[in-house]
Amino acid sequence: MKKMILTTTLYRLRKCHACKDRYAHLVDKLGPKWGDQDKINLLDILKHNGIDDCLWAFRAVVEHPEGDQVMRLMAADFAEAVLPIFEKEYPEDDRPRKIIQAARDFANGKITDQEGDAAWAAAQAAAWAAAQAAAGDTAWDAAWGAAWEAALDAQAKIVRKYLRA
Repeated sequence: MKKMILTTTLYRLRKCHACKDRYAHLVDKLGPKWGDQDKINLLDILKHNGIDDCLWAFRAVVEHPEGDQVMRLMAADFAEAVLPIFEKEYPEDDRPRKIIQAARDFANGKITDQEGDAAWAAAQAAAWAAAQAAAGDTAWDAAWGAAWEAALDAQAKIVRKYLRA
């Protein structure tokens, strides 16, 4: 893929309801030479405001033929960065790895919309399975914690009862 520069403008950032404090910080760093329609490289936002603001600014990117492709490829990279967390818990489940590859293939025009939809459905199934397992674990932990607190509370009441007697 050829090198591409993704840009936005101060106008587009405001139109997308940029956080006033972070917007003011960026304007201060850019200096008075920047006008409403002057293009701002997202790398400048990264440099001045950090990763969170840079990622947020993607919603205000100036239309660019390859902008969608770059954003899809970045999303695949972000997902792949945390894939080891999922694979540690579910070493036999390769669905997330497959959807990441499918996202890259779709972004690069190697698969059709229908193939992309099928991969997305598989990813949703994997996400739901993981979420249900996590929710089950969380619910169990919460129930156990509540039961433990109730047991301690009951124990404290009994102790107080006997100490008063």
